[in-house]
Amino acid sequence: MDGMRGMDALLLGRRTYDIFAAYWLNQADGVDGTIATRFNSIPKYVASRGNPDLGWAGSTQLGPDLATAVRAVRDKHEKVHVIGSLNLVQTLLHERLFDQLNLWIFLIVLGVGKKVFDGGEVPANLTLLEPPATSATGAVLLRYGLAAGTPSVGDMSRPGRGVEE
Repeated sequence: MDGMRGMDALLLGRRTYDIFAAYWLNQADGVDGTIATRFNSIPKYVASRGNPDLGWAGSTQLGPDLATAVRAVRDKHEKVHVIGSLNLVQTLLHERLFDQLNLWIFLIVLGVGKKVFDGGEVPANLTLLEPPATSATGAVLLRYGLAAGTPSVGDMSRPGRGVEE
C-alpha cells in the first residue's frame, strides 16, 4: 500500500479497467479492502477506442487525442498511477508522458507475451531514484525517473577505449 500513498487518480487501458472494475468494486470488505477503498474513491481515466461500460464510480473515458487527454489528467492530478495497461504504457513512453517508471520484475519465464519495450519507444534518459527493493518472494521493484536530455551511446573505437590501434 505504500506505493499507493498519495495516489489521486488511475489511468488505465480498457482491458485492465474491465478487470479492475469487476474485481475491486466488490473487495471493500475483503483482504484487499484498503486497496479497494482507495481505488473505489479516486477518479479512473480509461483509454479506449471503443465504447467501454464505465459503471465503476468516478470513471471517465479519455478523448481520441490520447496525448492531449493525458496531459490534461496530469495537470488536474498530482499522482496519477498506471497499472498494467501495456498498450497505454507504450504510448506514454513514446510520448514521454511520465515522470516515474516503476518496473516490477517477477522472475517467471512464460516464453511468450507482450513486451514493455517493443520498439517504437523514443530514447529517454532514466535515472534510478532509489535502491532496488526486493520482496520476500523475489520480485524486484525498480523506480526510475525521467531525466533530461536524450541518451547517447559511446564509441569504443576512440583512443583509450580498449581497442588496440
